[in-house]
Amino acid sequence: MTDWPPADPADASTVADRRDELVAAVRDHAGQVAYHLARLQGGDYGQADVETDRGVWTVKYEGGDLEYLRFDPDRGDEVYVVSTKRDPEPGPLADALADYDAFVAGFADYVDSLSGVLDDVSTDFPAVESTEGVVAERDRVLDRVREVCDRIAAELHRYEGGDYGTFATRVDGTRWELKWDRDGAAYLRAGGSNGVYLLSQYEPPSAADIREYAPRFAGFVDAYNDHVEDLESDLATVEL
Repeated sequence: MTDWPPADPADASTVADRRDELVAAVRDHAGQVAYHLARLQGGDYGQADVETDRGVWTVKYEGGDLEYLRFDPDRGDEVYVVSTKRDPEPGPLADALADYDAFVAGFADYVDSLSGVLDDVSTDFPAVESTEGVVAERDRVLDRVREVCDRIAAELHRYEGGDYGTFATRVDGTRWELKWDRDGAAYLRAGGSNGVYLLSQYEPPSAADIREYAPRFAGFVDAYNDHVEDLESDLATVEL
């Protein structure tokens, strides 16, 4: 009869401790590679492949820190030398680390290949053209449009009452809409719901849109004046 209990299982702690020691050393060293790669590529995350005679190393980083270091040999299965999930088995780790120096040398060659590539790039750029004149003209036109629209808004508020309202009309086939509230003109839009906002609480229209619609704004004002005349005509017929 076999003795029970059988002999104690072999103690793997020494091998595991050595594996952990090697992985920690590689993590620190390859972390420097990841840091310099992040600076070189100029992003928060990315990766690069380095080819050696025995396979391909992939170093991936995030936030400038090493995320993983993977070795894909020409023969055999790939191994994650450093990862956030699990440590490698001792055998594949030993095979990968036999090529680690070649990986570091390959990365150094990659960096050296970029040395001096920007030396002849000139920083003698053309002068930047100022938009001050264009902006001043835009503001001059839009300030006048807003002044007139605020006047219209005040008249409409006085006649219609309430806290807000709209006045819409069509001029030469184009629909214009003025929305007003107690403070004045909220927006002036030309061209329907998908049209151009000459006035709004957001960004101003483009210079091209101002050039197209500002000369036609007088037609909108004429249409408003016609509307007021119609109101006066209607009220004139009232008899008490």
